[in-house]
Amino acid sequence: MRDPSPNTSRNPVVSLVTVVLASLLLPISLTGASVAIPGVAADFHSSLAADEWIVNGYDLTFAGFMLASGAFADRFGRRKVFVLGTAVFTLCSLVSALAGNIALLDASRVVAGVGAAAVLTSGSATLAQVFDGPARAKAFGVFGTTVGVGMAFGPFIAGALSTNFGWRSVFLVPAIAGAVVLALATRLPESRDPQAGRVDWAGTITFSGALTALIAALIEGSALGWTSGFNVVMYLACAVLFTLFVVVEKRQERPMFDLGLFRQPQFVSLCVGVVALVLAFTPLLVYLPSYLTAVNGQTTMHAGVDMLMLTVPTIFFPLITGYLLRWIPVRHMVTASVGLTAIGTAWLTVVHPGIGNWAALGPYAVIGIGIGVSFGVMDGAAVSSVEPERAGMAAGMFNTMRLAGEATGIAVVGSLLVNFTRVELGSKLDAFGGPYGGKPGELANALNQGQLSGPESTVPVSARAAFHQVATSAYTGGLHTALWIMAGFCAAATVLVAAVGAKSRQAAPAAEAVTQAEPDKVAA
Repeated sequence: MRDPSPNTSRNPVVSLVTVVLASLLLPISLTGASVAIPGVAADFHSSLAADEWIVNGYDLTFAGFMLASGAFADRFGRRKVFVLGTAVFTLCSLVSALAGNIALLDASRVVAGVGAAAVLTSGSATLAQVFDGPARAKAFGVFGTTVGVGMAFGPFIAGALSTNFGWRSVFLVPAIAGAVVLALATRLPESRDPQAGRVDWAGTITFSGALTALIAALIEGSALGWTSGFNVVMYLACAVLFTLFVVVEKRQERPMFDLGLFRQPQFVSLCVGVVALVLAFTPLLVYLPSYLTAVNGQTTMHAGVDMLMLTVPTIFFPLITGYLLRWIPVRHMVTASVGLTAIGTAWLTVVHPGIGNWAALGPYAVIGIGIGVSFGVMDGAAVSSVEPERAGMAAGMFNTMRLAGEATGIAVVGSLLVNFTRVELGSKLDAFGGPYGGKPGELANALNQGQLSGPESTVPVSARAAFHQVATSAYTGGLHTALWIMAGFCAAATVLVAAVGAKSRQAAPAAEAVTQAEPDKVAA
């Protein structure tokens, strides 16, 4: 039901353009930031852990404040929250572009994620308010396609900007575009939900805090040690905050998370499936550009072009999937999406220094197709797995699980890459001496930041070819091991999704038979 508001005038074209432009910036700011990491590391001489917060800090607050932002927009006005979120995102992007040290850059990215959550939730709610019927479906189709385009072309756009204008332009251009969105946002209609309840701040703070503690432990663990004092404190904080979150949500009249949904096997299996998908896909967007830059000596622009083989299928296959659903059941498409991603991730272990585009095209395309299929079916399947009156809650929880999975996946895979590369290097650096002699951990960090030319310059010219061979072989070996683990997790999720889907299909006819039998019992 459309609610009355102080400003009931609607301009569909301006509303659609404003929200779509904003939705284009958000995924570009996520996937594009990863391409800036080599340039940031070279300028600030920052650690890998500090660089990971550029991407992870943004994704973390994006996930943690998603549901709270939606509730805030419903209560206080969607246009107000959209304008506020856009202003925060734009200002933080400008601060990121002008940052003089890694601490300020990381902090601005963390706050930018809060703004992004506000923009996405209030923007989608605004479209639902402005458009009706078939027009609403078309508007959300454009909205979803735009988000996919932003994610697909983010690494390429950022690579082109970074190569030609430096890494700061990766953040400056979104700031300029954000200013344009801010100017357009003043013409959006205002709307709110008169029956909206209070914002679940207790749930938001405990959930975000638990996720932050977990990711901090994962990121810093590779440098400080997994049993260091810092990590032990973070593990305990995560456990305590998550326990408090469960307690808080059980006592809320209108909770942020309806924990009862996790008692439904089909919904849980889909959440596991989407976490497996983003655990395989998002870290590739973050770490593959650094691998290509370090091992192959590519420019960030060239690395961004290569990434298009992985990301472009995600634009087209949601539409193809929608067409195929006429003949193929949703449960089979969901299973296929996770299974294809598992196969592609395992196949990607063919990657090696100097690999040609044709050799890499197969695994890239299979992963991209799997992710594209998931974009076409996963959200609808999650919402359809619960009762209609709980669909909105299921959609919010599912998207939060996706974003939380992205943030956790980036941290997990980053730590795995550093540790596996360090193990591969072993004592091989002892023969070279210099600042990296006997310090495989430091070289592993540099490699995962896309830095190899710098470390190479510290050894004698006559030894550089051998040093290059040792470093690239170790980095490739570490990447292969991480890929096998990612593929294994996706394969396990495929089995779970397929098994639960088959069981739910068998249960459906039985439930229908019981329903049909009830009238006969009453008649008797």
